[in-house]
Amino acid sequence: MSALTRPLRGLILAVQFLTRVPTPQVRDFHDDDIGRSAPWFPAVGLLVGVLVAVPVELLSDRPQLAALVGLVMWVWVTGALHIDGLGDVADALGASHRDPARYAIALKDPHMGTFGVVTVVIQLIAKYVLLSEAAAQELTWVLVLVPAWARWGSLALPRLTTSLQAGLGERFGGHVTWRAIVVWAALLSAGSLLTEPVLLVALPLAGLAAYYWTRRLGGVSGDGLGATTEVTETLLLVALLAQTLG
Repeated sequence: MSALTRPLRGLILAVQFLTRVPTPQVRDFHDDDIGRSAPWFPAVGLLVGVLVAVPVELLSDRPQLAALVGLVMWVWVTGALHIDGLGDVADALGASHRDPARYAIALKDPHMGTFGVVTVVIQLIAKYVLLSEAAAQELTWVLVLVPAWARWGSLALPRLTTSLQAGLGERFGGHVTWRAIVVWAALLSAGSLLTEPVLLVALPLAGLAAYYWTRRLGGVSGDGLGATTEVTETLLLVALLAQTLG
């Protein structure tokens, strides 16, 4: 990396890990670099949000088409990373019957079963419908904050609960400080207060996610972080649109 990009090493690595967006090459890669990139996850969320919002805004006079293009962009730019985690978690939860040991075994199965396929399909349909409504109600640019808040949740979650197993959740949590979590929470909260305060529901959602994973399985895995990111994005879209009803 050049001297110009070296200070942004963590951001570049975060973009490489979470998206398909081309970035400068990172030399001298180390195993713990992915963990060190975690504090930049909300910034990557803002980038994802912009890339989704732009086509939705450009096609907002045709909400269904806007939603389709926006959804395709959302899936492509993230490489379906979190959707894959959601499908894996759905399969594991369906097969575990509340047994953490069976959950861990099922999570290692590389094949996606019925629970996973159905969950992924429902998630994609939900996002399509919600994006269509957002385009119709001229809420396009607020969408930028949705992926950012969701990735802030994945930043906070490893600090709010324990890692279910050695893996990405543990690697991320070990490099995330409360200072980074608070700073990003303050920045995203300011953006939400200036646009749509309802998005502040992301703050308690992170706590509820930590409570769920702790009570259900005793902690969260890397796939659990991805699944939580997807569910949080959908819930924030629902909250954003629910306030316009009536």
